[in-house]
Amino acid sequence: MYSEVLLHGNFPNLKLVKQGKVREIYDLGEAFLFVVTDRLSAFDVIMDQGIPYKGAVLNNISEFWFEFTKDIISSHVVSTDIKEFPEACHEYKSQLAGRSMLVKKTEVIPIECIVRGYISGSGWNDYKKTGQISGIELPVGLAESEKLPEPIFTPSTKAEIGEHDENISGEKAIEIVGQDVFDKIKKASLDIYKAASEFALTKGIIIADTKMEFGVYNGEIIIIDELLTPDSSRFWTEDKYRKGQAQDSSDKQYVRDYLLKINFNKQPPPPPLPEDVIKVTSEKYLDALYQLTGKRLK
Repeated sequence: MYSEVLLHGNFPNLKLVKQGKVREIYDLGEAFLFVVTDRLSAFDVIMDQGIPYKGAVLNNISEFWFEFTKDIISSHVVSTDIKEFPEACHEYKSQLAGRSMLVKKTEVIPIECIVRGYISGSGWNDYKKTGQISGIELPVGLAESEKLPEPIFTPSTKAEIGEHDENISGEKAIEIVGQDVFDKIKKASLDIYKAASEFALTKGIIIADTKMEFGVYNGEIIIIDELLTPDSSRFWTEDKYRKGQAQDSSDKQYVRDYLLKINFNKQPPPPPLPEDVIKVTSEKYLDALYQLTGKRLK
């Protein structure tokens, strides 16, 4: 049911309102339908080929974490059971199965909420230049991939497709969303990360960093979009972890590393991905789901 790669939804009787890098959002009146495709973006460029099982993995992992963190903050999930979706969705159940959820309509808070427990990626690059990440002064002498003394909250802008998110300071984020909203989403982000990363560690996964989004529903701030997936997080294999170097990842870093190796210029059009890169990436996503939840999709 999951193995057929879905690059674009084909739901002529549903109203498409937004197409993101990976998700498509359909307006069902009282709620939105989120459909997670098998598209993959790297360096904010969408690859031409999909990754088998990827959409179902992301949807299932998000569902798991939304449930896991429900005592910290409410989520936008209404249902992931197609039988509970509006009648208009039922004719598409073979495409929607496992990769879709019915969600509340929210007013999106316009910043990305990034929590870093380890120093890697753009944070590592910023630290090497300035000793800081998003204006936060860090200890001198940290190594690549080293665990930070405490997780840090480092917001970024929300970029449109084809543009790049930009790391910003807490002060800049407060200018955008206001002090009260900033304080609430910072606390929720850190609380979610701490609880989830501790749990993941019992499953042999280090969540090095993650990106979250929040929205407002009936005056309440809730968590939306996806949560703690291999697309929005760096998942490292605990038994292979070594500070001072790049890590073996159960996420799309494998594709990024391939693209860097072939000197991809990080601009469209994307190069074709070799079959072995697609296969290994798919297996990494499936392994992450199984490690975290014990669930297999094939």
